[in-house]
Amino acid sequence: MSRLGERAIVLGASMGGLLTARVLADYFRTVTVVERDELPDDPANRRGVPQGRHVHTLLPHGARILDELFPGILNELVAGGAPVWDDGDLSKLYISLNGHEFLRSGKLALDPTQPMALYMPSRPFLECHVRRRLQAIGNMTIHGGQDVAALTSTADRTRVTGARVIDRGGGAERELTADLVVDAMGRAAHTPAFLESLGYGRPVEDHIVMHTTYTSQLLRIPPGTLKEMMCLISPAPGRPTGMFLFGYENDSWIFSVCGMVGHEPPRDLAGMLSFAEEYAPAHLLTAVRAGEPIAPVVQHRMPSSQWRRYDKMRRFPDGLLVSGDAICSFNPIYGQGMSVAALDAVALRESLRRGVPDLPRRYFHAAAKSIGVAWQIAAGSDLAFPEVEGRRTPSMRVTNRLVDWVQTASESDAVVGGQFFKVFALVDPPSRLLHPAFFYRVATANLRRRRHDSRPRQAVAADPADGGRFLPEMVSE
Repeated sequence: MSRLGERAIVLGASMGGLLTARVLADYFRTVTVVERDELPDDPANRRGVPQGRHVHTLLPHGARILDELFPGILNELVAGGAPVWDDGDLSKLYISLNGHEFLRSGKLALDPTQPMALYMPSRPFLECHVRRRLQAIGNMTIHGGQDVAALTSTADRTRVTGARVIDRGGGAERELTADLVVDAMGRAAHTPAFLESLGYGRPVEDHIVMHTTYTSQLLRIPPGTLKEMMCLISPAPGRPTGMFLFGYENDSWIFSVCGMVGHEPPRDLAGMLSFAEEYAPAHLLTAVRAGEPIAPVVQHRMPSSQWRRYDKMRRFPDGLLVSGDAICSFNPIYGQGMSVAALDAVALRESLRRGVPDLPRRYFHAAAKSIGVAWQIAAGSDLAFPEVEGRRTPSMRVTNRLVDWVQTASESDAVVGGQFFKVFALVDPPSRLLHPAFFYRVATANLRRRRHDSRPRQAVAADPADGGRFLPEMVSE
């Protein structure tokens, strides 16, 4: 593969930064990652990733990209103890979205050509494995304990030339020059202020103000206590609260409760359990009570989802890009952040294949496509709550009605639930929910449910004509 430059610098060793660095390693002679935190050799929480102490999951599309960038890493995670749901057994999942409890019996007929596996490593465990794989690449260097003081540019301000960094231990300052700098420093990224100082102005920002607060307790629950390996109860209309209980590596579990629009969970385990009693099944809370706390209770607040629209800027300097949360950060209850960061890395790879001319414009437009899909899903769900601040469009109201209709059908039809999950997990585009054949299946499931609501619900198998596939053959682009 031909090199596009001598040196690239990535500011920030977040998941977005690490995946970006992996892509750049194929196109630049050397790649340097600069991170504020000291980076441990073993899995450990760090100050720069406060959400790392809370619930995480790796959605199927993000997992697929991760394994493409680091072949075999998913097997390494599983070998190291990370749970994976990959057999389609619905009894292992407890999913309630917007008040709709998805079908929990039967088995999805998974399509072997399109893996649909959910991986549940803790964030420190996942980051550590990715860093190790990255450090094994010959042209890669990762420096922890470095503050980014400023970006540098040419005298005419048309190109970014590098960054000035300060060693947090000794205070020494040095300048790193580069052909390309990528800002992956999260919501607190320097780029908006830097662009303004150069005369480019700041990017406009889209915000959904939902004031999410979540509190988490890491536990060790006795093996065999729960059949489920993942339990997700999202906020629902009239109840802007929810809970999560996910299995992690080493037989550990993360128990999280969340609240939106002023509903703040307590910061102690007993209070968290009381907070969830109204809507959580008793057997899940019993399992939590049987667990042994193995870390302090932690809390994190996120006031808004934020999308910096670099794709809409009329001018942008060469030699500079932005990735991950530094572009867009989502309400964390939807679990899309790491997968969208992976999609940013794919957008960068595809853009670099066409060379460096006009790279920022091409990359930001490519990244905006995948970000836009995830934003539509998350924003639509958040704006269903009248207290949430954000722009509501007529199409969003129609979409929310459609989603509610689909989720209602998912209570009794595994195929409908599976298709919705594929859209939510960013595997399929939302347009799949608009296919006439899928509409027909949803309508049939809801009609059947109304007629037989008093009978025990059974899994609805895929039609024989579908060949036993997870998705009906007729539901396609």
